[in-house]
Amino acid sequence: MTKLYCDTSNLNDIKYCIKKYNIDGVTTNPSIMRKEGVKNYKDQCYKILRLTKNKPLSVEVFADKNDEIINQALIISKWSKSIYVKVPVINTKGLFLKGVIQDLNSRNIKINITAVFTISQLLKIKKILNKNTPVIISIFSGRIADNGINPEPIIIKAKRLFKNFKNVKILWASVREVYNFYQAKKIKCDIITVPPSLIKKIKSKKIALDKYSILTVKQFFEDGKKSKFKL
Repeated sequence: MTKLYCDTSNLNDIKYCIKKYNIDGVTTNPSIMRKEGVKNYKDQCYKILRLTKNKPLSVEVFADKNDEIINQALIISKWSKSIYVKVPVINTKGLFLKGVIQDLNSRNIKINITAVFTISQLLKIKKILNKNTPVIISIFSGRIADNGINPEPIIIKAKRLFKNFKNVKILWASVREVYNFYQAKKIKCDIITVPPSLIKKIKSKKIALDKYSILTVKQFFEDGKKSKFKL
Protein backbone atom coordinates (compact mmCIF):
# COMPACT_ATOMS: atom_id res chain seq x y z
CA MET A 1 0.00 0.00 0.00
CA THR A 2 1.37 3.41 -0.99
CA LYS A 3 1.72 5.76 1.98
CA LEU A 4 0.63 9.38 1.57
CA TYR A 5 2.90 12.14 2.86
CA CYS A 6 2.25 15.88 2.82
CA ASP A 7 4.93 18.01 1.14
CA THR A 8 4.87 21.32 2.99
CA SER A 9 6.09 23.30 5.98
CA ASN A 10 2.82 25.21 6.43
CA LEU A 11 1.59 24.46 9.94
CA ASN A 12 -2.09 24.99 9.18
CA ASP A 13 -1.93 22.68 6.16
CA ILE A 14 -0.12 19.99 8.15
CA LYS A 15 -2.61 20.21 11.00
CA TYR A 16 -5.53 20.03 8.56
CA CYS A 17 -4.14 17.10 6.57
CA ILE A 18 -3.39 15.10 9.72
CA LYS A 19 -6.82 15.73 11.22
CA LYS A 20 -8.84 15.40 8.01
CA TYR A 21 -6.91 12.77 6.06
CA ASN A 22 -4.61 11.13 8.62
CA ILE A 23 -1.59 11.46 6.34
CA ASP A 24 1.30 9.10 7.01
CA GLY A 25 4.12 11.63 7.18
CA VAL A 26 5.50 15.04 6.15
CA THR A 27 8.38 16.14 3.92
CA THR A 28 10.02 19.55 3.74
CA ASN A 29 13.02 21.16 2.07
CA PRO A 30 14.78 24.55 2.20
CA SER A 31 12.85 25.84 -0.83
CA ILE A 32 9.51 24.98 0.78
CA MET A 33 10.63 26.65 4.00
CA ARG A 34 11.69 29.77 2.13
CA LYS A 35 8.41 29.90 0.22
CA GLU A 36 6.54 29.85 3.54
CA GLY A 37 8.66 32.74 4.79
CA VAL A 38 10.31 30.68 7.52
CA LYS A 39 13.07 32.60 9.32
CA ASN A 40 14.05 30.12 12.04
CA TYR A 41 14.64 26.66 10.53
CA LYS A 42 14.96 24.76 13.81
CA ASP A 43 12.00 26.49 15.43
CA GLN A 44 9.76 25.70 12.45
CA CYS A 45 10.81 22.04 12.51
CA TYR A 46 9.96 21.77 16.19
CA LYS A 47 6.54 23.30 15.51
CA ILE A 48 5.98 20.71 12.78
CA LEU A 49 7.15 17.91 15.10
CA ARG A 50 4.56 18.94 17.67
CA LEU A 51 1.91 18.31 15.00
CA THR A 52 3.36 15.17 13.39
CA LYS A 53 4.33 13.53 16.72
CA ASN A 54 5.43 9.99 15.80
CA LYS A 55 4.78 10.33 12.07
CA PRO A 56 7.93 10.44 9.89
CA LEU A 57 9.19 13.95 9.14
CA SER A 58 11.88 14.56 6.52
CA VAL A 59 14.03 17.64 7.21
CA GLU A 60 16.74 18.63 4.74
CA VAL A 61 20.26 19.92 5.30
CA PHE A 62 21.22 23.17 3.57
CA ALA A 63 24.98 22.74 3.28
CA ASP A 64 27.11 21.67 0.30
CA LYS A 65 30.46 20.58 1.77
CA ASN A 66 30.66 17.02 3.07
CA ASP A 67 31.71 17.84 6.62
CA GLU A 68 29.07 20.55 6.93
CA ILE A 69 26.35 18.26 5.59
CA ILE A 70 27.31 15.56 8.10
CA ASN A 71 27.42 18.06 10.95
CA GLN A 72 23.98 19.46 10.08
CA ALA A 73 22.60 15.94 9.68
CA LEU A 74 23.82 14.89 13.12
CA ILE A 75 22.23 17.98 14.68
CA ILE A 76 18.89 17.53 12.90
CA SER A 77 18.75 13.81 13.70
CA LYS A 78 18.79 14.60 17.43
CA TRP A 79 15.60 16.65 17.27
CA SER A 80 13.35 13.58 17.14
CA LYS A 81 13.43 9.82 16.58
CA SER A 82 10.80 10.32 13.87
CA ILE A 83 13.07 12.51 11.73
CA TYR A 84 14.62 11.39 8.46
CA VAL A 85 17.47 13.72 7.53
CA LYS A 86 17.25 14.65 3.86
CA VAL A 87 20.61 14.69 2.13
CA PRO A 88 21.00 15.27 -1.62
CA VAL A 89 22.39 12.44 -3.72
CA ILE A 90 24.96 14.85 -5.20
CA ASN A 91 26.43 18.24 -4.28
CA THR A 92 26.11 21.44 -6.33
CA LYS A 93 29.07 20.36 -8.48
CA GLY A 94 27.35 17.11 -9.41
CA LEU A 95 29.62 14.91 -7.29
CA PHE A 96 28.02 11.81 -5.72
CA LEU A 97 27.92 12.23 -1.93
CA LYS A 98 29.18 8.72 -1.26
CA GLY A 99 31.12 9.62 1.87
CA VAL A 100 28.22 11.54 3.41
CA ILE A 101 25.66 8.80 2.76
CA GLN A 102 27.99 6.04 3.98
CA ASP A 103 28.95 7.97 7.11
CA LEU A 104 25.38 8.70 8.18
CA ASN A 105 24.14 5.24 7.20
CA SER A 106 26.90 3.59 9.25
CA ARG A 107 25.94 5.72 12.28
CA ASN A 108 22.34 4.45 12.01
CA ILE A 109 21.05 7.91 11.15
CA LYS A 110 17.75 7.66 9.28
CA ILE A 111 18.19 9.49 5.97
CA ASN A 112 16.09 10.51 3.01
CA ILE A 113 18.36 10.58 -0.05
CA THR A 114 16.80 13.30 -2.16
CA ALA A 115 16.95 14.77 -5.68
CA VAL A 116 17.45 11.34 -7.26
CA PHE A 117 16.78 11.34 -11.00
CA THR A 118 18.64 8.45 -12.63
CA ILE A 119 19.14 4.70 -12.45
CA SER A 120 22.89 5.36 -12.38
CA GLN A 121 22.42 7.24 -9.09
CA LEU A 122 20.30 4.39 -7.73
CA LEU A 123 23.01 1.86 -8.54
CA LYS A 124 25.62 3.96 -6.72
CA ILE A 125 23.35 4.25 -3.68
CA LYS A 126 22.71 0.50 -3.61
CA LYS A 127 26.45 -0.25 -3.38
CA ILE A 128 26.94 1.69 -0.15
CA LEU A 129 23.81 1.15 1.97
CA ASN A 130 23.54 -1.34 4.79
CA LYS A 131 20.40 -3.44 5.20
CA ASN A 132 19.47 -2.25 8.68
CA THR A 133 19.26 1.54 8.94
CA PRO A 134 15.96 3.01 7.62
CA VAL A 135 16.41 4.91 4.35
CA ILE A 136 14.01 6.73 2.03
CA ILE A 137 15.06 7.36 -1.57
CA SER A 138 13.20 10.30 -3.10
CA ILE A 139 12.92 10.08 -6.87
CA PHE A 140 11.88 13.39 -8.42
CA SER A 141 9.26 11.93 -10.74
CA GLY A 142 7.55 15.24 -11.47
CA ARG A 143 10.74 16.92 -12.65
CA ILE A 144 11.63 13.81 -14.65
CA ALA A 145 8.22 14.04 -16.36
CA ASP A 146 8.76 17.78 -16.93
CA ASN A 147 11.71 16.69 -19.07
CA GLY A 148 9.46 14.56 -21.26
CA ILE A 149 10.45 11.24 -19.64
CA ASN A 150 8.06 8.75 -18.06
CA PRO A 151 9.19 8.31 -14.42
CA GLU A 152 7.35 5.03 -13.88
CA PRO A 153 10.11 2.74 -15.29
CA ILE A 154 12.65 4.44 -13.00
CA ILE A 155 10.46 3.85 -9.94
CA ILE A 156 9.86 0.23 -10.98
CA LYS A 157 13.60 -0.29 -11.46
CA ALA A 158 14.27 1.25 -8.05
CA LYS A 159 11.80 -1.14 -6.42
CA ARG A 160 13.54 -4.08 -8.07
CA LEU A 161 17.03 -2.88 -7.15
CA PHE A 162 16.13 -2.58 -3.47
CA LYS A 163 13.74 -5.52 -3.15
CA ASN A 164 16.12 -7.24 -0.72
CA PHE A 165 16.58 -4.06 1.33
CA LYS A 166 13.67 -4.18 3.79
CA ASN A 167 14.98 -0.96 5.32
CA VAL A 168 14.71 1.06 2.09
CA LYS A 169 11.53 2.78 0.89
CA ILE A 170 11.09 4.43 -2.51
CA LEU A 171 9.32 7.79 -2.56
CA TRP A 172 7.63 9.49 -5.54
CA ALA A 173 8.52 13.18 -5.20
CA SER A 174 7.75 16.49 -6.96
CA VAL A 175 4.12 15.62 -7.63
CA ARG A 176 2.45 17.73 -10.31
CA GLU A 177 -1.11 16.40 -10.54
CA VAL A 178 -3.66 14.08 -8.92
CA TYR A 179 -3.00 11.36 -11.50
CA ASN A 180 0.55 10.97 -10.12
CA PHE A 181 -0.98 9.51 -6.95
CA TYR A 182 -2.73 6.79 -8.95
CA GLN A 183 0.42 6.14 -10.97
CA ALA A 184 2.37 5.62 -7.76
CA LYS A 185 -0.29 3.28 -6.39
CA LYS A 186 -0.41 1.28 -9.62
CA ILE A 187 3.31 0.51 -9.56
CA LYS A 188 3.29 0.01 -5.77
CA CYS A 189 5.65 2.84 -4.92
CA ASP A 190 6.16 2.81 -1.15
CA ILE A 191 5.47 6.50 -0.53
CA ILE A 192 4.25 9.53 -2.43
CA THR A 193 4.61 13.04 -1.03
CA VAL A 194 2.00 15.51 -2.23
CA PRO A 195 1.34 19.26 -1.80
CA PRO A 196 -1.67 19.98 0.45
CA SER A 197 -3.75 21.43 -2.41
CA LEU A 198 -3.46 18.17 -4.35
CA ILE A 199 -4.14 16.01 -1.29
CA LYS A 200 -7.49 17.76 -1.01
CA LYS A 201 -8.22 16.92 -4.66
CA ILE A 202 -7.12 13.30 -4.21
CA LYS A 203 -9.45 12.89 -1.25
CA SER A 204 -12.38 14.85 -2.73
CA LYS A 205 -15.39 13.22 -4.34
CA LYS A 206 -14.73 12.56 -8.02
CA ILE A 207 -16.95 14.06 -10.73
CA ALA A 208 -18.41 11.89 -13.49
CA LEU A 209 -16.73 12.89 -16.76
CA ASP A 210 -20.03 13.65 -18.53
CA LYS A 211 -20.94 16.04 -15.73
CA TYR A 212 -17.43 17.50 -15.76
CA SER A 213 -17.82 18.22 -19.46
CA ILE A 214 -21.04 20.17 -18.82
CA LEU A 215 -19.47 22.12 -15.96
CA THR A 216 -16.52 23.03 -18.17
CA VAL A 217 -18.70 24.30 -21.00
CA LYS A 218 -20.82 26.27 -18.53
CA GLN A 219 -17.67 27.88 -17.12
CA PHE A 220 -16.52 29.01 -20.57
CA PHE A 221 -19.99 30.32 -21.40
CA GLU A 222 -20.36 32.24 -18.12
CA ASP A 223 -16.88 33.75 -18.39
CA GLY A 224 -17.62 34.88 -21.93
CA LYS A 225 -20.89 36.43 -20.81
CA LYS A 226 -19.32 38.21 -17.81
CA SER A 227 -16.56 39.61 -20.00
CA LYS A 228 -19.17 41.00 -22.45
CA PHE A 229 -17.08 39.94 -25.43
CA LYS A 230 -18.21 41.16 -28.86
CA LEU A 231 -17.15 40.24 -32.40
